[in-house]
Amino acid sequence: MNEHEQQAILAISLMAAFADGHKDESERAEIKRIADALTGEGSINLAALYQDVLLKRVSLADTAAALTTPEARQLAFEMAVCVCDADAVQSAAEQAFLGELRNALALDAQQSAAYSRRAEAIATLPVAAVGTEDEAEAWGSGSGSAKTKPAPAPAAGPAGSASTISDAEMDKIILNAAILNGALELLPESLSTMAIIPLQMKLVYRIGKSSGFELDRGHIKDFLATVGVGLTSQYLEQAGRKLLGGLLGKVGGGILRGLGKQAVSSGMSFATTYALGHVARRYYAGGRSFSTQMLREAFDDMVGEARSLHDRYLPEMQARARSLDSAKIVDLVRQG
Repeated sequence: MNEHEQQAILAISLMAAFADGHKDESERAEIKRIADALTGEGSINLAALYQDVLLKRVSLADTAAALTTPEARQLAFEMAVCVCDADAVQSAAEQAFLGELRNALALDAQQSAAYSRRAEAIATLPVAAVGTEDEAEAWGSGSGSAKTKPAPAPAAGPAGSASTISDAEMDKIILNAAILNGALELLPESLSTMAIIPLQMKLVYRIGKSSGFELDRGHIKDFLATVGVGLTSQYLEQAGRKLLGGLLGKVGGGILRGLGKQAVSSGMSFATTYALGHVARRYYAGGRSFSTQMLREAFDDMVGEARSLHDRYLPEMQARARSLDSAKIVDLVRQG
């Protein structure tokens, strides 16, 4: 895939991020930060591309026309679907955008619909573990509650209530989750990257529940946003790094050739998950007494600690990546 095709795919992904028209200033700022950060990853000026998309100086039809191979066109559609599904199931505006995109890319309607269904299946999975009695409550009212304002704060357990999970076991749970998400970032499929967000949400749910807090998807999204983790922007950053690193969309041995290139990207997924787990652990065990500033500072500190651990656990991420079956991503997320 050449640089012009990479730029076109990234432009389409940015268009998808703004397709619903509901991005607030903080979300726009985070997406701009991602574009600025990724500008240093290669020769594509993503900061300028962000402005072109935001100000509608580029059209969907012209951008799609720059994609000349079936593989590039399919990848552009897949990334757009995942961007739209990153923060919830697709809105009517996003569905309309994806329909227009599919037509502009001249993709098969049935194959495109099948991919969208797989992405929606990941986006709509409950945050509770499969088979638990509170699975429905943890998810709220399902797809009908998508993209709504988070519900009021959940009923709290006793202030500073101890976790029902031992410290050693909790350390293991958080580390294993971080290793798994680092491994997913090494896989070439776009759905593998999308799976990282719901797995992070499931981790926060499990930690909160262990301290007596019943959390639904809206509460967890609010927690992630408070520490500075945006759902759409996180997917854009992860997928953007994979695309610029030359791994996203590769098949047949791409993972083995790309492991070195993906160390930085897997490090981000590992560090973010590790930090989320440990900050959530302190936050809910402490009775949710942290201020927004305290949460963000704690998260930044934990990200720094996690980055120092990345090289130590990279071999485990690589081994885990080789053992993952990308065809069973939905089952992986469901089991959490």
